[in-house]
Amino acid sequence: MCIFCKIANGEIPSATIYEDDDFRVILDLGPATRGHALILPKNHYANLCELDDEVAGKALIVAKKIGTAMMNSLGCTGFNLVQNNGEEAGQTVMHFHIHVIPRYDGGERIVAWTPGKTTPEEMAEVAEQIKSAL
Repeated sequence: MCIFCKIANGEIPSATIYEDDDFRVILDLGPATRGHALILPKNHYANLCELDDEVAGKALIVAKKIGTAMMNSLGCTGFNLVQNNGEEAGQTVMHFHIHVIPRYDGGERIVAWTPGKTTPEEMAEVAEQIKSAL
């Protein structure tokens, strides 16, 4: 059983801020900002692609609930939802989870990138490649 399975199922103590039949939400031990939380499903799914559709839908509802509670209680003015899939995307624990990171006025930009360039032809080609795999 993976470390997040053990935490999600209460075998390892955590600072739990929310729990239901499918999820446990805990404060991150290495927070990006004050209040940074992790949404952990109680069942093991390595990543988003393995996630059951019903659980996937509920995960976003839980994220909304947690983010709203953060804005109402911590004084943050926004939040990021971060979900990494695979090592190349930054996933370090192979158990699906969503980071809910409160954002505060004047705080550091954590999730940002420099926009790249593309052409209409490249976009059409990429769109067709993705559509053909659906």
